[in-house]
Amino acid sequence: MRKLLLAAVAALATLTAAPAMAGKLKIGTVPGGYGDSIAAAAEDAKTQGLDVEVVEFTDWTTPNVALQSGDIDINYFQHRPFLNKAIEQRGYDFTDVGVGALANVGLYSLKHKSFADIPQDGKVAIANDPVNQGRGLLLLQKAGLVKLKDGVGYLGSLDDIVENPKNLSFTEVEGPQLVRVTGDVDLALGYPHFIVASKAFDARSGLIFSGIEDKQFAIRFVVRKDRAADPDIAKFVKVYQTSPKVRAVLSKAFADDPKLYALAWVDD
Repeated sequence: MRKLLLAAVAALATLTAAPAMAGKLKIGTVPGGYGDSIAAAAEDAKTQGLDVEVVEFTDWTTPNVALQSGDIDINYFQHRPFLNKAIEQRGYDFTDVGVGALANVGLYSLKHKSFADIPQDGKVAIANDPVNQGRGLLLLQKAGLVKLKDGVGYLGSLDDIVENPKNLSFTEVEGPQLVRVTGDVDLALGYPHFIVASKAFDARSGLIFSGIEDKQFAIRFVVRKDRAADPDIAKFVKVYQTSPKVRAVLSKAFADDPKLYALAWVDD
């Protein structure tokens, strides 16, 4: 009996001494600064017993479809207004569990040096999704190129333009692809981190930028509601927000220029 007891104690000690199995997560993101920062956090998370697989998507629809289906555990590509609109339109059972980088947007031209140079009947490329299109229209109004209906906010659309003195025409483009068409139009909405990643032109050369105060547009860690209290997810978000490596990657992704982005969680 004594031998059996000692054997049981020894077995228990062995189990206690064995390292815990690493948690596993799949995180969906988009190429560029967001994807690179998630990859950096994944490296740090591995040293803390968390195995993270980074899955990159090239559009702004599939990451939510993949999250809903359970193909990924978290996605990191959308801000809160975009998320709210996706939930409204698709009925997703999502919530956000942490805040990440706040990327400004800008209006860029590779043909003109000022808004005054934009010609009559000029061509403008703008995001095709409701939230980012509204954000771009507000920048155009701030630049004095259009006037919107009174009270129109970030969900404004092209139909809300009431004055267009230069008779600008608009081409609606998927957000990540705007950088590809900037050279073909007189003016384009642009996302600095995508521009830096593409190396197409200088991301700091925008004619106007949105303000750092637009905190609602900070990128969120989004999960299904049934995973909102998952400790591995909380652990990864904390790794991301406290990692010096992540901060370095984000700085590089935004051309080391603080006017292009902010670390939204610092003041969250």
